[in-house]
Parts: sequence; structure tokens; C-alpha cells
Amino acid sequence: MSILIKCGQIYDGVHDAPFSGGIRIEGGKIAAIGEGVDAPEDARVVDASGLRIYPGLVEAHGHIGLDGWAVGYEGKDYNEYNDPVTPQLRAIDGINPFDESLRDAVRGGVTTLCTGPGSSNVLGGTFACFKPVGRCIDDMCLKREAAMKCAFGENPKRCYREKGISSRMSTAAKLRETLFRAREYMEKLNAAGDDVSKRPAFDLKLHALLPVLRREIPLKAHAHQANDILTAIRVAREFNLRLTLEHVTEGALIVDELVKANVPLAIGPTDGQPSKIELQHKSWQTPVLLNAAGCRVSIITDSPVTLQSHLRLCAGMAIANGMPEADALRAVTLNPARHIGVEDRVGSLEPGKDADLVLTDGSLFDLQTRIVETWIDGKRVVGQ
Repeated sequence: MSILIKCGQIYDGVHDAPFSGGIRIEGGKIAAIGEGVDAPEDARVVDASGLRIYPGLVEAHGHIGLDGWAVGYEGKDYNEYNDPVTPQLRAIDGINPFDESLRDAVRGGVTTLCTGPGSSNVLGGTFACFKPVGRCIDDMCLKREAAMKCAFGENPKRCYREKGISSRMSTAAKLRETLFRAREYMEKLNAAGDDVSKRPAFDLKLHALLPVLRREIPLKAHAHQANDILTAIRVAREFNLRLTLEHVTEGALIVDELVKANVPLAIGPTDGQPSKIELQHKSWQTPVLLNAAGCRVSIITDSPVTLQSHLRLCAGMAIANGMPEADALRAVTLNPARHIGVEDRVGSLEPGKDADLVLTDGSLFDLQTRIVETWIDGKRVVGQ
């Protein structure tokens, strides 16, 4: 059945200015959008008069579903502490679809999530991209393997000081060593071709890195300090890898270098006081300045560090510090969708994309605004 949402003020995530119009939904996809959109006589009609319509929000980086809601250590599955190098791990094998944090995301208008291993490991494993509704994660995924997590800075040093990593130099060296071995493994596989007898012995860790070396998925680099950010860029260039930068706390100190690098930036979590030395320059000016310089900025919660439902309020804080509202909307919709490689399906309200919508009774970024309805794949999951 066709669905027509009519008479709303539409913020499509592409154009700076909103417009009045309707959205026709067919088979869970946006079939048409704009002024004068009509639908078949038997269409279900939703009157959005007095409401604003936004794209469903997209979280580019967090650990939701792996770090449990209201549980102790036994519910935390986002860090592996037995080995500093674990690229073979997959978030999809640990996400709990029944965790209440996913309900919190939906209540906050967040309709797409990218979640995965934490930052204890030099290489932590793959992130998964999914919608926060359903019972089986296999059915909820847009991408089972969206990126390969690596980490620089204090966390690998702290977690693996007794296992061979006690400095930033040893972290980078361990990453390089693993990438060199994986590249050699790939070259041997390529040389063997269809001759099974010539293939190298199977190695699950090295095999997991093949999509990274083939540039099929990016290296998702946790880096707060400016020197860590630049090391991530350096390593990616050495191995000709796709790269996304995560957190980027000191990005405002190296704006020119980040503009030149031209890699996607996921900035945050920015609320709260600095809890360690590499966060000492935490500031809402970081996403504002980098956005103004022309970088592709996504704002993240790093959930559960910040509640997933507060993603829209984080964008509101960026607006309060000088980011244009249209850019702030893109920083929690289209930019993160591009960051995690699902912009063909989500991140903006355009024909052919998933019908993921948020209807509000005021500006999405204001604390007092109520999220009236959240739609995912053309189904209302919040609201009457």
C-alpha cells in the first residue's frame, strides 16, 4: 500500500532551505517528494500539518548493542583484552538486538547505526551498520562489515602495557607489522590463483584484512591527539588504504593538514569534561572549524559515552557554537551515511532511498522539541 505524508515542512538533508510538501512511500522506499506529490486513492494518508520532517539520523561511530544498557562488566562485549591484534573479530557476532539502548536510539530519531569494537586493541575487528529494529541482527544489517577498527593513542598503551605495547611507536609498529604480513599473504594468494596447492596456509587474522588492503572497506582509525591523527594518515598512505578518522579531538590544531588529507571525520564525543590527557582540547569549536574549512564532518556520540538519543542535541551544540543549521543536519544524516558507505540508502530524503523519517513539533536541535514520530523503512516505529 502507498503511504502519503502530506503538508509537512521538509528538511531533506541535501538542500539548505526547507520546503513545504509531501512524501510518497512505496515498499519502504521514498517514491516521490516535493510540492504537489499525490498518491493512489487507496493510499494511507498521514497529515503532517504543523510538523517538520527530517531524515532519520545516522550514527557513524559507537558501541551500542555491544555495551549493554544497565548491566555490569558481564554485559560489555566491545573490547577484547586477550590479544592486541584481533582483526578477525566481527561486531555482528556480538550485537544484542534486544538491548534497550536500541530503543533509546529510535526514540531519539536515530535510524541507522554503525557499531563495533572499542579502542583497546591496535586492530579490533569490523564494525557493522544496521537499523535499530528487529530481533535478528543478520536481518537488520545494511552492511555486516562496514569498516576495520584500529586505534592509536593512550588506550592500546594502557590495555596492553604487559603485552608488548607501551608507547605510540610500538602501537604504530604493531599495526604496520600486521599490515605487511597481510599484504604478503594477499600477494601469495593472488600469485597462487586457482592452484590450491600454492596458496599460503590459511590465517584468519590476515584474511580478515584483505578487504582493507583491497580498499573494499576503510580503516576506521581511533585518534584523539594531533600526532595520532597524522600517524593514522601516514600509515594509510604507506599501504594505500581508505581511511576514516574517528574522534579527531585535536583536529582544530591541524586544520590545514586535514583539509589536505581529505578524509572523512567523525568528531566526538564532545560533551563532558576531558577524562584523560589526549582529550584536553575537547571543544565544540572542533567540528565547527573543520566544517567551515571544507572537511566532511560527522558528529558522533560514541554511544554509550553519550546517550544515542542525544545525537540531535550534540548537533544543536554545534549550532550554538557557530555551525550553520543545514550543515549540522548533514553532520548527523548525510555525512555519516557517506562516512560508513550507505549514502545510497539513507542520510537524506530523496527518491529511491529508504523511508527513514523523523517528524518533530519544532526544530530537531532544540531540547524542548518533541519527536512525534520515527519511521524506519516506511514503518512507523515511534508515535501513533
